[in-house]
Amino acid sequence: MEEKPGSNRPIWLSETTHPELSTELKTKLSEIVDPEIGFNIIQLGLVRNVTLDDERAIIKMILTTPFCPYGPSMLEETRVKAEEALGRPTSIDFGVDPWDFSMVEEGLMDDWGLY
Repeated sequence: MEEKPGSNRPIWLSETTHPELSTELKTKLSEIVDPEIGFNIIQLGLVRNVTLDDERAIIKMILTTPFCPYGPSMLEETRVKAEEALGRPTSIDFGVDPWDFSMVEEGLMDDWGLY
């Protein structure tokens, strides 16, 4: 059974603890586009969780493929953009969970004919 796109999109912990910052963060992270796919990391569901406290942020992020040649630069760009949006040191917790199409925003892949 195929999963519906967008059905595997997590709610970030920061959305409940710091909703105003989460909105700003999503906007800023939407500027980071996967150069091979052409969609941003929010649309692709690559940011799996964000934890915030008063002193720092931790972003759990995955990539579409484990050996993505753009991975290191996308991870660093995510860290920099997050620090700009949140005004606090940010670290990236690189997850090894596999990415799949269920993590993509609903309707995004319609033009590709995949769903």
